[in-house]
Amino acid sequence: MNLEAIITAAYQKTKIQKGKGALADYIPELANIDPSKFGVHITTLNEGSFGIGDSEEKFSIQSISKVLSVCLAYSIEGEAIWKRVGVEPSGTAFNSLVQLESDNGIPRNPFVNAGAIVVADILYSVLENPKKDFLEFVRSISGNDTIDYSAKIAASEMDVGYRNAALCYFLKSFGNIKNEALDVLQFYFDMCSLEMSCKDLSRLFLFLANEGTRVLVPSQVLTKSQAKRINALMQTCGFYDESGEFAFEVGLPGKSGVGGGIIAVHPGHYAIAVWSPKLNKKGNSYKGVKFLEEFTTQSQFSIF
Repeated sequence: MNLEAIITAAYQKTKIQKGKGALADYIPELANIDPSKFGVHITTLNEGSFGIGDSEEKFSIQSISKVLSVCLAYSIEGEAIWKRVGVEPSGTAFNSLVQLESDNGIPRNPFVNAGAIVVADILYSVLENPKKDFLEFVRSISGNDTIDYSAKIAASEMDVGYRNAALCYFLKSFGNIKNEALDVLQFYFDMCSLEMSCKDLSRLFLFLANEGTRVLVPSQVLTKSQAKRINALMQTCGFYDESGEFAFEVGLPGKSGVGGGIIAVHPGHYAIAVWSPKLNKKGNSYKGVKFLEEFTTQSQFSIF
């Protein structure tokens, strides 16, 4: 199968579509992104890789970082983390408060904002230097020491993050936030501000295509069982209230971010990252979803 030709064809077909969607302008720094940016990069387990478009330009990965934070928490705390955050699809928006009342402060999954804030609290409790240690974890998986936070984006989110603050304090009222709410929120915003390129993301996430083990310099990040569960969570919860549609149209475990990025994983084969900043009404990259749908349709290469 000529993946380069299929990716190129899918990229060109998607690129010429009218630019539907809108930037995530509720985070001021994200409103300044060039909306025409569009990049794709795939990395395969046989070490083949291919990129096209703006695939080596860094962008804010936002909620894609939630996969990395839950992986680190899972690797440290094991199954105990599921006592504080669930594994069910939410069926609601990523920043919804609706279900927390009825669920007694237990977020439905670690990819909605409430769930990711609880995971941030878990990490804040167990890491000696949370911000530094989390960055070192990400760099160690990727083998790329240039990956870093964006102080400007983190500050921008902290300035306008009223809804996330409401989520955090509401969680604390149920006893599901153990540390100071403002400390947890700052750490959460720092993690979301990580900047990577499509090339960086596809290389980093390859461990989830390889049963939890890094490929370039073999080392275990997660157990095989843990990697399976993270992939299952991405399949069912990675796109919030569009997760079912993404599974139906694309057929890959994945995770989106409001910076316009999407990472998708085919266990046993590859990790592919897409970046296009304009978002659909569900908060997922409009062209990113369209590209991946076209790619898996033309390649007939999904998990189903």
